[in-house]
Amino acid sequence: MAFNKAYSAYQKTNVTTASQGKLVVLLYEAAVKKLNSALSLMDSDGKLKPGDIENFTKLIQKAQAIITELQVSLDMEKGGEIAKNLMSLYIYFNNELTDAIFNHKKEKIEFVVNMMNELLGAWRTASNSVANAPANTSLRESTLDITG
Repeated sequence: MAFNKAYSAYQKTNVTTASQGKLVVLLYEAAVKKLNSALSLMDSDGKLKPGDIENFTKLIQKAQAIITELQVSLDMEKGGEIAKNLMSLYIYFNNELTDAIFNHKKEKIEFVVNMMNELLGAWRTASNSVANAPANTSLRESTLDITG
């Protein structure tokens, strides 16, 4: 019991002290984890045991809630074409996952997981970049050459 409280406190601190980029990474990781858990309930033929249907649905709905959070956090004014493309992807992901809930389509969940893993890799790279460094980091300290 004490371990659970300590871990919960660690997670809360991790989220409250994270940069915006790191928060996006945490959201992606959580969504992928939920979807992988849903996939683990399916057998090799994509079938669910009757007792797993409710948990399967809850896991996918949690992933959809995370994707929706990513969607509403997009800055459509400053984000330009990237924000528009991400918005389209998030809408598509949620539509595919809704279909997966009703029709138990393993391949749709796998597709979304694969796409989210690709995006997660990009977000990890971006969140570790100089552009996402703490505010007190000077550009003069950077080794990045932007002169051309």
